[in-house]
Parts: sequence; C-alpha cells; structure tokens
Amino acid sequence: MRLDKFLKVSRLIKRRTVANEACDAGRVLVNGAVAKASVKVKVGDVIEIQFGTKSVKVEVLDIQDTTKKEEAKELFKYL
Repeated sequence: MRLDKFLKVSRLIKRRTVANEACDAGRVLVNGAVAKASVKVKVGDVIEIQFGTKSVKVEVLDIQDTTKKEEAKELFKYL
C-alpha cells in the first residue's frame, strides 16, 4: 500500500492530500529514510512523522484498504 494512503486509512493524518504534502516536505520517514508518498508500506515498517516540534513514531502491524474509525488503531502501534 502507498504511504500516503496508509497514513489516511490508519488516521495518523486525516486527509490523503495532507499526507502527500507532508511527504513532499520531507517530514515523513520510513525505516529512518525520508520517504515519498508513493513508497510501498509493509508490515513491520517504522514510520516517523514530524508535526512541527513533536514527532510521532509508529510500527505498521496490519494493512487494510479500508477500516472503521474504531479499528484504525489496530493497524499500528506507537513506539
């Protein structure tokens, strides 16, 4: 699954266009490397997102095309 779509489906970022912009600005890292929006995400990858001064680091646990709001938390775990 594409990185921008995973960020939207997992609700780490609300909109796919915002996820795209964050990737283009270099604020999203996958396994320690700056990632484009088109990078393929797989189970076990570590994603780090920088929101201004704070940073969020998560590990991908599952990948689904769509998910309910309550189940979105099960796609990743905070590190």
